[in-house]
Amino acid sequence: MGFQLMGLAHAKQKLQRTLSGRIGNALATSNVPKGHIAVYVGEGNKKRFVIPISYLNHPLFQDLLNRAEEEFGFNHPMGGLTIPCSEEYFISLTTLLNCS
Repeated sequence: MGFQLMGLAHAKQKLQRTLSGRIGNALATSNVPKGHIAVYVGEGNKKRFVIPISYLNHPLFQDLLNRAEEEFGFNHPMGGLTIPCSEEYFISLTTLLNCS
């Protein structure tokens, strides 16, 4: 009986760790406002940006999406949409799109 209780306690701890990780991931993605999407950009260390969904329709941004598809397919290493370009280029592109 003592072994069963120890096994149950271990299983409970493992379940709590698993659930807390999932809740943490859900909270990390829940701070994206409606009408926006989080993307990861950069070479090496990736930085997270939250951009309006409307950017996705712009031809310059679609070029980046095509490059992301070629490089990563549907397996993005950060768990979200990863854009394969420099942070500087991405900032200049979003600045341009924000002005138009």
